Amino acid sequence: MKLYIYEHCPFCARARMIFGLKNILVEQHVLLSDDNQSPISMIGEKMVPILQKDDGSFMPESLDIVSYVDNNYGDKPILTGVRSSKITELIQQIQQYDYRLECPRYIKMNLLEFSTQNAIDDFVTSKANKMDSFADCLVQSDTLISAVSKLFDKLELLIISPNACNGTLSLDDILLFPTLRNLTCVKDLVFPKKIKAYLQQMAKQSKVDLFFDRAI
Repeated sequence: MKLYIYEHCPFCARARMIFGLKNILVEQHVLLSDDNQSPISMIGEKMVPILQKDDGSFMPESLDIVSYVDNNYGDKPILTGVRSSKITELIQQIQQYDYRLECPRYIKMNLLEFSTQNAIDDFVTSKANKMDSFADCLVQSDTLISAVSKLFDKLELLIISPNACNGTLSLDDILLFPTLRNLTCVKDLVFPKKIKAYLQQMAKQSKVDLFFDRAI
């Protein structure tokens, strides 16, 4: 199987996680951010992640890919844990701020999808109508970091185990880890002890890298 991704994409991280958690080999291919033709030729629109199955067919949508792999590969499904409505709510609250912290930093992190200036320019243009300018977002960093930090304090109380946020692997891990993982690109953001331990252990289990070493 082949998985087409962007390194920065949290939806792609979801799909990458299930392969890592189940120790299933998959070829990962990073597309350039301005490569419209490749995804369109596969699924008819520009979207990642895209899974190319063993039969050659293509599957989009991160959670569909997660479900397909979890239910069809390995001895048995592993995402069997009960979900937490409180974690779902906190993820949604964090996502009110994280985009503005992360997007201006992605293009400075030597990620493969931004390895050409055209790819960077395309990404910046694509966000122009969705958020403040990248320069303005960077100016807002302290305010945004403060808001996220307050939410981290609440999340810290909910993490049961570094191996699975609710104690047993569940869809919450597939949604939470990518959200937290992308925030590791923010150098001045402090991760509480339990959240950082969860990040580091989940990165190890899922084989999805963190961004601490590239943080800006």
